Amino acid sequence: MNITKQQDAAEQTAAQGAPADGDLELINTYARTPLTGGQVYAFAVRLCDNEVDRDCERFDEESLNALGGLFVGKTGIFDHQWSAAGQTARIYKTELIREPEKKTAAGDGYCWLKGWAYLLRSEKNAELIGEIEGGIKKEVSVGCAVQESICSICGARAGTCEHVKGQRYGGKLCYAELRRPTDAYEWSFVAVPAQSAAGGGKKITGGKSGDDDRELQYQAQLGRNYLSRLKREVVRLSMLCDADMDGALLAKAVDALNEQDLLGMEENYRKRVARLFPAPPQLRPAESAQPRSGSSDAFLI
Repeated sequence: MNITKQQDAAEQTAAQGAPADGDLELINTYARTPLTGGQVYAFAVRLCDNEVDRDCERFDEESLNALGGLFVGKTGIFDHQWSAAGQTARIYKTELIREPEKKTAAGDGYCWLKGWAYLLRSEKNAELIGEIEGGIKKEVSVGCAVQESICSICGARAGTCEHVKGQRYGGKLCYAELRRPTDAYEWSFVAVPAQSAAGGGKKITGGKSGDDDRELQYQAQLGRNYLSRLKREVVRLSMLCDADMDGALLAKAVDALNEQDLLGMEENYRKRVARLFPAPPQLRPAESAQPRSGSSDAFLI
């Protein structure tokens, strides 16, 4: 699954973008010709966090840790346009920042992935450096791949269960947790963030992933419709077995059951209904061809 997650971006690392002590050595691991401190502009970016975003999805802390290693060395571009002409900066180190006093919508301590990036001081980049320092270029969006998107309510693959992101079940918010990142593609300066607090957000990107997402939503709706019909059928069969049963109370109890329990109840009630209301035979036995006693049929010719 390809994921794009946006984040409130640029923070200056040092006065006028000078690399911090020891950072120039890290930066030079990516340069063919050793660079001096006066040749590079260094700044920090807020890549992604563990907050539930506006799409009701989030990374957990373990995923953020994994992404930290994956993003080192990745290129910064603009608006996720994968073009060599758009390459502007490169991340040379990351760090997970924890703010335990701040709680996420999921109820755990807030943390975010900080990345340090550099770009060359040149005439071409002068305007971008000015926009970063002036707070114009602030929002960053990251492109990565994850293996799992998990429903926070039941632990099933998000989009395949009956739970709807953004809804609450028993007071608990339903969201998709993005786990087990496998790759980090790039990070981009973007115009509109999707996360309200941290300036970040997420969307499915790459290839036909938009179509895949719509297909998952369609399949999830089919699953919800199936469970709804199954619940109604269990209530109907139960009422046939016991006409005195409170239908509203039964429907409320059935609504909390999973598919396996519902199928078991349906089978049980169908057997009971079959015993209570046996089906009449479709073919009746043929009547005797002999004339009935006392019947005038015997005199018919």
